[in-house]
Amino acid sequence: MTDRASPASDTRESRKDMLFEFTRRRGARSPVTDAPTFRVRSLNEAAKSGHRKADLSHLIDRSYDYHSQRELRWHLAERLGLAPAALTLRETA
Repeated sequence: MTDRASPASDTRESRKDMLFEFTRRRGARSPVTDAPTFRVRSLNEAAKSGHRKADLSHLIDRSYDYHSQRELRWHLAERLGLAPAALTLRETA
């Protein structure tokens, strides 16, 4: 028996360090935790030198009230079929 990982995990391992930029807009207070939340105004794949940013706002529900950047990263990772550790988010103004 080999220690080789499954093909699905190989794909996840090969696609590391995807960088996304998001712009937040104010959300409502959470009825459960009474903590402030935010909604995403826009989500873009971070630009590589000389390339335009790809608008990926359609990949998420922009009416959802996120409690944290971590929660947004997990939702995006799930949508893309990636491990959350493979994604990095950066907030922009």
